[in-house]
Amino acid sequence: MSEPLIRTIAMPADANPAGDIFGGWLMSLMDLAAGSAATRRAKGRCSTIAVDAMQFLRPVLVGDEVSLYAEVLHVGRTSMKIKVSAFRRARAEALVEEVTSGTFTFVAIDDDRRPRVVPAE
Repeated sequence: MSEPLIRTIAMPADANPAGDIFGGWLMSLMDLAAGSAATRRAKGRCSTIAVDAMQFLRPVLVGDEVSLYAEVLHVGRTSMKIKVSAFRRARAEALVEEVTSGTFTFVAIDDDRRPRVVPAE
C-alpha cells in the first residue's frame, strides 16, 4: 500500500453523542483525498461531480487514527474516477481496519471553471 494522502485523528467535535464519528466528516476527508489525487493527475484544478458506491463497513471512534488512500482508476477526456479507501487504527493498537471506500468522479476545470482536457501522463 502506498503512503496515505491524509492521516488525522478523529476528535470529539467530529462525533455524535455516542462517540461515533459522523459519516459526513469521513466523507469530506475522502473527497479531499480524492481531490488531491485528481489534481495531481490532471496537473491543475478539478471539481467533484459524483460519488458512487460508498458503504460504511465499521464505525470510527473518537481518538482513532484515520488514514485515507486514493488511486486513479480511470481517466477520460475531461474526467477521472478516483477510488478512496479509509482505514482506522485505535490509538493504542496496531490493528488497522478498512472502514469505508468509495469512487469519486472529478472533472478537470480551467480558470473559468469549464471542463478542460486531462493531459497525458
